Amino acid sequence: MAVEIAVTQNPPEPWLRGPIAGIHPLVIPVFFTFAQVREELEKHTAGLTQEQVWMRPCNAAAPLGFHLKHIAGSVERLTTYLLGNQLSQAQLDALRRESEPDRGLDEMLREIDESLHAAEEQLRGVKPDWLYEPRSVGRRALPTTVLGLIVHLAEHTQRHLGQAITTIKTIRHSV
Repeated sequence: MAVEIAVTQNPPEPWLRGPIAGIHPLVIPVFFTFAQVREELEKHTAGLTQEQVWMRPCNAAAPLGFHLKHIAGSVERLTTYLLGNQLSQAQLDALRRESEPDRGLDEMLREIDESLHAAEEQLRGVKPDWLYEPRSVGRRALPTTVLGLIVHLAEHTQRHLGQAITTIKTIRHSV
């Protein structure tokens, strides 16, 4: 008698899941990045304490809490620029407070999710003929395009996800 063993596989990474209906192919990669951020943070942050979230590994690296606040804030800021706007005073103030240990893990993860959802709603409205429209970033009005900001949204968010995961692994190893 043969015994069948059910094999459960993890779903493929977001970028391997195929196109997203209604989203321009040049905009889709940022949606894949956002999906990966949600999934990886849920997986890697499970069971962390408030102390661990704000611990400075190696006494030099930024705490996990900074990376979490920065992901939420930078997505909001970059989306603001993508829409052709400049940052508000509230956004600038939040940027200055990203290193302050003023929130718990659940609240920061919720803020990330809300920031990603808000950006996705804006990105759904991007028309193909907008992709090469000029945009400017920051007080120095550095030149870019809508597509340049979309690329930076994906890579910058992914960079901080990687730093967050490395920080988590360092924290878990040191305890």
